[in-house]
Amino acid sequence: MSVKSIKIMVYGRVQGVNYRYSAQNKALSLGISGFAKNMPDGSVYLEVEGNEDALDAFIEWCSHGPLMASVSKITTEQTSPFGHQGFRIR
Repeated sequence: MSVKSIKIMVYGRVQGVNYRYSAQNKALSLGISGFAKNMPDGSVYLEVEGNEDALDAFIEWCSHGPLMASVSKITTEQTSPFGHQGFRIR
């Protein structure tokens, strides 16, 4: 099974609500590597890679996030492999 890489931007109330840490837990449970980073505009940026089924499940999770989050929009862009090991919070 081939590894796919995706950039994800998540908009809404996604900072200060444990979004990145919850994303890390979800990604690790799905075998996804990458990172999550808060952006100056209040969004969260993620670079993730893994198998297609795991990424589909992760993107679905990102569309609502943790309990306190309020996601208004999510964008995804397929990209070249990053070569990430593990999942980090930046």
